[in-house]
Amino acid sequence: MTDAEAAVRADLAAVYRLIAHFGLDDLIHTHASARIPHEPDTLLINRYGDLFREVRPERLAVIDHSGRLVRGEQVPINTAGVVIHTAVHAARPEVACVIHTHTAAGVAVSCLEEGLLPLNQTALLFHGDVGYHDFEGIALDRDEQERLVADLGSFNQLILRNHGLLTVGKTVGEAFARMYNLEQACRIQLAAMATGRPLRMPTAAVMERTIRQYAADPDGAAELEWAALRRLADGAFG
Repeated sequence: MTDAEAAVRADLAAVYRLIAHFGLDDLIHTHASARIPHEPDTLLINRYGDLFREVRPERLAVIDHSGRLVRGEQVPINTAGVVIHTAVHAARPEVACVIHTHTAAGVAVSCLEEGLLPLNQTALLFHGDVGYHDFEGIALDRDEQERLVADLGSFNQLILRNHGLLTVGKTVGEAFARMYNLEQACRIQLAAMATGRPLRMPTAAVMERTIRQYAADPDGAAELEWAALRRLADGAFG
């Protein structure tokens, strides 16, 4: 194993433990994957049956874009994970990591006709960068892959209608940060809607200004955030 693969394994295993820590998991279901550096057609993904808090770097399986286990122990892999993740990685070669969740807030927003609203600072992280994919049943059929990646397009977030959330990133940390914040945006929206009061949107000018501010990241928050999250994952779960 190369040092580069070992580093990605450590990051992806941390993502699984962080998903468990923040309550974004769904028993043994849902999944996160990462491309192995210098092996563009191979992915790391969890073995089906592990709780997310149990995932460790050495327990991650290696599959190709057909979903075939290409080395290591032969272990069960979630079929829906194979269908979703291999499709995205194959269509988006710049993507290093894909995360998919079934949280209550994420699924609830996916069931709303209006989807995610640009109601607040957190939601504006995603304004203009969210695709929507209609529900076709459990994602077990490869026939769905073409439509899924078409709906994702060049977006970094995808709301799977009546199903859940998906994020991608050029790094593992970036994909997790997007998922954490997308989940927060969904929770905030549902809390605001639950009041039954009229919803107040920021103006278009403020939305655009906020989007530019996020893109600039003057304090290097993304790197600091992932370093802190790795400390949390390693400290909380060992």
